[in-house]
Parts: sequence; C-alpha cells; structure tokens
Amino acid sequence: MALHNRVSSKEMKARMLAESFKRITISFYQYAEIKDPSQFRDELYVNLEKLKIFGRIYVAHEGINAQISVPEFNMDAFKYYLDTIPFLKNIRLNIAVDNDGQSFWLLKIKVRGKIVADGIDDPTFNMFRKGQYVDAKAFNQLTDDRTTIVVDMRNHYEYEVGHFENAIEIPSDTFREQLPMAVNMLKDQKDKNIVMYCTGGIRCEKASAWMKHNGFTHVFHLEGGIINYVHQAEGEHLPVKFHGKNFVFDERLGEKVTDEIISRCHQCGKPCDRHVNCKNEGCHLLFIQCEECAGKFKGCCSTDCMHELELPEDERIQIRKGRQNGQKIFNKSRDRMKDLLERS
Repeated sequence: MALHNRVSSKEMKARMLAESFKRITISFYQYAEIKDPSQFRDELYVNLEKLKIFGRIYVAHEGINAQISVPEFNMDAFKYYLDTIPFLKNIRLNIAVDNDGQSFWLLKIKVRGKIVADGIDDPTFNMFRKGQYVDAKAFNQLTDDRTTIVVDMRNHYEYEVGHFENAIEIPSDTFREQLPMAVNMLKDQKDKNIVMYCTGGIRCEKASAWMKHNGFTHVFHLEGGIINYVHQAEGEHLPVKFHGKNFVFDERLGEKVTDEIISRCHQCGKPCDRHVNCKNEGCHLLFIQCEECAGKFKGCCSTDCMHELELPEDERIQIRKGRQNGQKIFNKSRDRMKDLLERS
C-alpha cells in the first residue's frame, strides 16, 4: 500500500476543485509522548487517506500538529478514528473561521524532530509544566485589566494583518527566535499576569511552559488560540477583542475575523490585508499586495522581479542558480527588532 501521494500536485488540486461535496478545514494538535513516530505516521496516513483527508501533519516524539480538510460526509468517521487513539480521544478540533474547505489538496504527513520548531536544547525544560489555559470569557476578563500583558506568539507578518487589542508583538520571522526575545522583553515584568496567544494554541502553549521555566509565575495561554476564541466569543455573544484578519498557513493565507483592515500594501501603502507570494519563482517573497499593485507589477514584489518573470524560462533558471534568497518574507519589523535587542 502506498504511504505517499503518487499524483502530481497540479492534478490533485484540479480534482479537489472539481469535487461535488463540501470539505471542512480543521486544525488540531496534542503534546504527548509518541514512542515510534515513524510507525505512527504510517498508520495515520493509511487511515486518513481512506477518509479522503487532505492536509499537512507533523508527527514527533513530543506529539502531533495537524492542519487538514475533511469531507463533510466523513466527519463522524474521522472523529471516531481519532477516538481510537488514546491521546487524541475527545480532542478539541479547531474549525476554520472562514471555512471554504479548499485549503489543501494533498495529504502530507512528515516525521519531524519537534511538532513546532523551538530551538530549545535545555534538557531540564519540561513542556508539561505550562501556563494555565483560559477560554474566551476568561481571556476577555483578564485583558480588561490594563496591567495584564498580552503577548502575540505569532510571526511578525501574522501580527501585521490582525491581532488582539493592546497585544505586544515579538517582531521576528520564527518561533525559535521569539522564545528568548519574549523572555528578554518581559524580564522586568515577572510578577505581572501574562496572557499568550497564537493561531490554534500550539505555539502559545509551549511558550507558556518556556516562560514558566524562566521564572515567570502568572502565565496564561489562550486555549485553542484565535480560532477557538472567535467561535467561543461569537457563540457566547462576548465582545470580540481580535481585530483584522487571522493569518493561516494554507492556501487561503488568512481568514477574516472582523471587517477591519489594519495593515497596508507593502508597495503603495493603501489599506490592504491580502498576503501573496511573488509570482517570480526565483523570489517567491511573501508580502502584502493590493489588487491595483498586483496588476501594475504583474503579481511581483518589485520591477526587478517583474522583468525577470518576463524572461524566457531557460534564462530565469540560469539566474536562479546559486541565488541565496534567505527568509522569503517581507519584514518591515527587522529594524525595530534590532533596536529592541540593542536596547535590552
């Protein structure tokens, strides 16, 4: 039996778009001890493939992290299968806020060193000595107190298009950079209430454990992240304290939480929250671009990339050879991050 997809990505996407049934975009994670991640990965692939599930799943000794789309008619079977796995029984499933179901068209399950890369190599760190969960109601009550510190544990480009009121940005490209930065930025606030949040809960849960490991005492983290918060707040008719768009790591690149647009086009400066990748494959930069600039620059991030895109394919291939792109994300926060580190 095949344990990997054998059909091209292009064909699989076409098949997904031609489906006559509805899909539901879901994310879930669980920190748990998995003794043999490779064996678990293979068993997972066989069972999810039978249910026509697409998505991206990471498995490690420390647990599982999944973003998937499930055919609506297979939801009950999917939940039943998860319940057969002891550490996933009755697990919370985060259903996407803006849910068109067209987020994935392949099933990819990979074994990783960790389910979220954190850069932690301290053998005394215990992931399970974490902060206290808070739901939407408790989060709102805690953050009504202006002395509470709200910390966004997502990357700078996620924060840019949407975040909670009065949230502190840790301006970095990666979670592994954020952890030591958060400790350093808040080192004089160890007696304050600190509430951490992220998209679905996986990063802020680990971050809360890291803060506790570093001597912070009153640490909380938002259960289920922004996604679960929005569903809870709307279901319980609570004020929604998140403003803008929630960035997501799938084909959608974002889901609307409110109609507010709090970010700007990186090319012209007009209000815009539309993340795209540069059309020039030799660049592929992630940045915010309005529809007008998309037409003007032909979907590229610059005139240089636009001109390169117009070259014959063989010339573009030659240009790309040996090119070091580095982090392919537009970061308007780099200078601010440097200043913060120099001042601390």
